Amino acid sequence: MATLDAKKRASLPDRDFAYVDSKGNRRLPINDEAHVRNALSRFNQVRFESEEAREKAFRKLLTAASSYGIAPVGFVTRQLRQARSGVKPDMPSGPVTLLLTDIEGSTRLVHSLGDQYPALLEEVRSAIRREVGRGGGYEVDCRADEFFAAFADAADAVQAAVEIQRSLASSPAKVRIGLHSGSPALTDTGYVGLPVHVTARVCNAGHGGQILITVATRDEMAGSLLPEVDLESLGVYHLHELPEAEELFQVTGRGLISSFPAPRV
Repeated sequence: MATLDAKKRASLPDRDFAYVDSKGNRRLPINDEAHVRNALSRFNQVRFESEEAREKAFRKLLTAASSYGIAPVGFVTRQLRQARSGVKPDMPSGPVTLLLTDIEGSTRLVHSLGDQYPALLEEVRSAIRREVGRGGGYEVDCRADEFFAAFADAADAVQAAVEIQRSLASSPAKVRIGLHSGSPALTDTGYVGLPVHVTARVCNAGHGGQILITVATRDEMAGSLLPEVDLESLGVYHLHELPEAEELFQVTGRGLISSFPAPRV
């Protein structure tokens, strides 16, 4: 495929990209036949902001393929299979690290901010979604004030959590983050199994601005060096309805709050 250097890419109009997100970031160039073919192969690697955005990019890419006489039969088949199953092909399976975020005191924020709360919630979601995407994570679910993501690499998940907290440092919304590593079952509706419940309990044990991880995630990170990031053991706790006690670790480092009350257990 012909290379597309930064200067040439910048000179292309938005119409030469299958997807332009709400921030103006442009993905999947379709300015010539070679790039259309490349976009077809990379389509499932792009994390779209919504299903509507994905569908729009899908139609635009098919139109571009048609203009170059490309018959993307295999591509269309993959998308139809994905739509029927509900499982994205790039969703990691097997051993994964799960990340769950939650806004502390969201009910109080709703009462105090009123009509301004939806805009704040969208800002928080956008920041989380951005850092999860940058870290190579996959958005599993986003509802109310929670955001659920999965990572194939534990160190990437922890680094994403750090960047989320740094990006939200000045926000009135204080987010707590819990991470746990395991092998949940991957179904047509997402992940199920004990690792999902452990992740939820770990998140609930935290405070706004805090990142908590389990021993399993610490062990998965073994040998990985994260810049300006350390782990502090907070002790062993019996989390609600879990069969075994969990040792919790707080992620500390530059730009992170270091002092919190004891875990909420």
